[in-house]
Amino acid sequence: MEKTVRCVRWGYEVNTSSDACIDAINSYFQQVLSYGRKRKVILEAPLYDKDCVLGSILAAHFLSSSDPSRANSYVEAAASNLEQSTPYEKAVYEAVTYLISEDRDDDLAFEMHTKLLKRFPKDLASLKRAQLLSFYMGQPDPFLGLVQQVLPANQEESYIHGLLAFPLLELGRMEEAAAASRKGYEINKEDAWAHHCLCHVLQHECRFKEAVEFMEALAGTWPSCSSFMYTHNWWHVALCYLEGGSPMSKVEEIYDHHIWKELEKDDAVPPEVYLNALGLLIRLDVRDALDGFEDRLKNLAVRLTNQANWYLEWHLDILIVWALAKVGETSRAHELLEGLKFRLSKKNKKKQQVMQKGIQLGEAVYEYARGNYEKALELLGSEFNAIGYKIVGASDEQIDVFNEMWCQLLLKTGQSSTAKEVIRERIKARDGIPFMWRLLEKSYSMEGNAEAESSARERAKKLESCYF
Repeated sequence: MEKTVRCVRWGYEVNTSSDACIDAINSYFQQVLSYGRKRKVILEAPLYDKDCVLGSILAAHFLSSSDPSRANSYVEAAASNLEQSTPYEKAVYEAVTYLISEDRDDDLAFEMHTKLLKRFPKDLASLKRAQLLSFYMGQPDPFLGLVQQVLPANQEESYIHGLLAFPLLELGRMEEAAAASRKGYEINKEDAWAHHCLCHVLQHECRFKEAVEFMEALAGTWPSCSSFMYTHNWWHVALCYLEGGSPMSKVEEIYDHHIWKELEKDDAVPPEVYLNALGLLIRLDVRDALDGFEDRLKNLAVRLTNQANWYLEWHLDILIVWALAKVGETSRAHELLEGLKFRLSKKNKKKQQVMQKGIQLGEAVYEYARGNYEKALELLGSEFNAIGYKIVGASDEQIDVFNEMWCQLLLKTGQSSTAKEVIRERIKARDGIPFMWRLLEKSYSMEGNAEAESSARERAKKLESCYF
C-alpha cells in the first residue's frame, strides 16, 4: 500500500501505509502510560508496516534490554527509512537511538528528550522515557522542569499529573505532590501511578492506616498492570503495615499472595518483581524481623543465583548481593560484586566516578549480610546518607532502608551516642515510626539512661497500637 500521513494519539504525523500499525503504536503508548502488561503490542507495528520508522524505533526501545540483537535490527530498519519519515518520527528516532546506544551520556540523552518535547509537548511516552532516565540519574529537579514545560499542553490528560507528582515528592514538596496525585486520580480512577504517588506522600507523613485503606480500596484495578507496578504498589502497602507496627501476618500475606505469586507465574518474570520482593525482605532483616521469612528468602535466592538476573539494574544487583550473602551463598555474592566492578571499569571515566558509590554500597551490604558490622560501617563511613546513593536507581523510600541499616550498624558496633543523634534527627523528620523509637530506646539502654529508655519505649508502644 502507498504511504500516507496518519496521526498518533498525540495528533503528531507519522508516515505509514497501515491503520493497524498506528493502532499498535497507540496501544503501546497506552500500555506505557498505564504501566500495562501488554507493552509487547509494539512488536505488532513493524508486522503491519516494516517501513514505519516510529513503529520500528519504539520496538527497538522495547527490546533494547531483553534482546539487544533483535533491537538493533529494528534500529537498522528505522534508519533505512528515515528519509521518508515525518519530523516527529525523526525526533523520536534520534532521542531513542541515542538512549539505547552503548555507553551513552545520560545528561545528553536527557537533553535530547527535552528538545524533542519542546517541539512535541503532547508526547507523554517520550516524557515517560525522560522520567525513567532522570530516575536512574538520581536527579528529580531537571525532570520536574521538563514536566512543567509540557504541562500547559496536557492539563486534561490524567497521566501528566502522576508524572508531575513523582518529582515533587522526591523533592520533598509533599503537599503539591498530593494535589497532583489526586488530580490524576480524579481524571482516571485507574491510574496506578497516581495511586502509587499518593501512597508515597501518605507513607512519608506516617498516615499509614489512611494509606493502606486508600490503596487496598483500589487494588482491584491493579491486575492489568505490569508485574512491576502490581508488586510495587503492594510493596508500598506492605511497607505501610510494617512501618505502622502491624502484626507481621499482614506482611506475610502480601508477600505470599501478591509478590511471590507473581513470581510463580509461567511467563517470564521481569527483574523489577525481584526488586520488590527483595526490597521487602531486606526491610525485615534491618528490623531484625526476618524470623519466619528465612525459607522465603532461600527460595528467592535460589532463583537469584541465575546470572540471567544479574547486571540488569544497580539497585537490584545490590539487593541480590545482600540476599545471596544472607543465605550463605557468599561466593556467588562476591562473584556478582566483582562482576559489577569489572563492568564499571569498561565504562567512561564520568560513569565510573558517578557509580563508584554503587560499588561501595554493594560492598557494605555484602559485609552487613555476613555479620561483619565493623567492616560494613567502615565502608559506609561516619557521614553516610543514602540519599546520595540514589544513582543506583531507587526512590527516596527504596533507598531509605540503607539509612536504617546504618543506624543499626552504629548500634551493633557500640556507637550508641552517635546512633542516638542520628535517630533523633530521623524522628524529627518523621516522628510516627515505631521502629525508630525502638532504636532510640535501644540506644538509651546501651547508655544506661533508664528514664529516657522508658519514655522511648512508651512512645513506640503507643504508635504500635494506634495505627492497626
